[in-house]
Amino acid sequence: MGKTLFDKIWDAHVVQRKEGHPDVLYIDTHFIHEVTSPQAFDGLRRRGIRVRRPDRTFATADHNVPTLNQHLPIREELSRRQVEMLTRNCEEFGIELYGLGHPFQGIVHVIGPELGITQPGMTIVCGDSHTSTHGAFGTIAFGIGTSEVEQVLATQCILQYKPRKMRITIDGQLKKGVVSKDIILYIISRISASGATGYFVEYAGSTIRSLSMEARMTICNMSIEMGARGGMIAPDETTFAYIQGRRFAPKGADWERALAYWKTLYSDPDAVFDKKLHFDAADIEPMITYGTNPGMGIKITETIPTPVQVAEKERASFERALHYMGLQPGTRLLNQPVDYVFIGSCTNSRIEDLRMVANFVKGKKKAPNVEVWVVPGSKQVEAQARKEGIDRIFEEAGFQLRGPGCSACLGMNEDKIPPGKYCVSTSNRNFEGRQGPQARTFLASPLTAAAAAITGKIVDVREFL
Repeated sequence: MGKTLFDKIWDAHVVQRKEGHPDVLYIDTHFIHEVTSPQAFDGLRRRGIRVRRPDRTFATADHNVPTLNQHLPIREELSRRQVEMLTRNCEEFGIELYGLGHPFQGIVHVIGPELGITQPGMTIVCGDSHTSTHGAFGTIAFGIGTSEVEQVLATQCILQYKPRKMRITIDGQLKKGVVSKDIILYIISRISASGATGYFVEYAGSTIRSLSMEARMTICNMSIEMGARGGMIAPDETTFAYIQGRRFAPKGADWERALAYWKTLYSDPDAVFDKKLHFDAADIEPMITYGTNPGMGIKITETIPTPVQVAEKERASFERALHYMGLQPGTRLLNQPVDYVFIGSCTNSRIEDLRMVANFVKGKKKAPNVEVWVVPGSKQVEAQARKEGIDRIFEEAGFQLRGPGCSACLGMNEDKIPPGKYCVSTSNRNFEGRQGPQARTFLASPLTAAAAAITGKIVDVREFL
């Protein structure tokens, strides 16, 4: 019997397996940031343990960093303390840190791929749920908790039960105005925010193969939002071309050896999945969420469901979500006024995302009722945007291009959406208070967000293309 891509990588990294117990899984690469690492380092100190593989541990500051005046001390005390603690921990334990001011600083799931640290066939973990982003390269990548961060720092291994396997196939050509963010929001809306719980998902099909690496990262990034342990895509020529020449990519003969291995990383034709789903790209349209989890999504032209259209066990949470959002069942979101537009996060802050937005807004002005924040995912993305003149396009449109960081994806830094205000966001979560206390979030693609910024309301971007 053939193996799935997931099986090939997982089985190659099992150090020890015992019936009825979690596998001891070797971890190739460990990313850390300032939020989930302090307690882990304290645990190492108490036990007198050093970091097992500092050369395979990469640190950056992203969650708590300000995106304005990054050269100045951080104003929020908790944020400042966490970033300072990361700096001290990395110095003490010999870990390279891409902190504020470093040319490689940025969101952890942006800098890993762009530096070539992320490579096919790896196991990758980070104390952050959206570690699944790296699965776009044909890796097993997943988020872990703080106690597990300590476990990996100490041993370079982790105890994990092997999840079940799901394959989601999307075939066909995408319609005008539909991008990868719409694909994943569509899938989550169809199977719910818990529809892949307990599974590791492989995305396949002609639609997936047609996507760029940055678009694939967007899809794998949000696998966690449907309950999956992670998501992955088999590497191909698009993957190899993206990696080649990057800072940490293999060189010379090492590249040829790596490439030969990477080309074996695919699911065999007779591989068995625990569950298979298939979607037609022709059915996908620009998507937007209306509620307080990513599964509460609709096509931009559809109406918000009514209670009778919602499963009885979900009606209470559905009604609470609409009350929180200040919306009515059975109505459309089209022409809903918005106050903020946030373009950023580990989901949609790469150079392709910024190019997409810049191409749409060039020569236009933002609506007077909207504040627009564009937050690149890394210093390298920011530098590339300035090199291409994207910063000038944003400035002329009235958009504010900020420094890199997680920013308004989560209410953990200075970039918060005020209470009661509506924000069209390219981030990955719309939970209550996610972007700030009482903030109201609509998740959408960079294109839909750009259109909202120009018009001041939710619109169907296809009318402007």
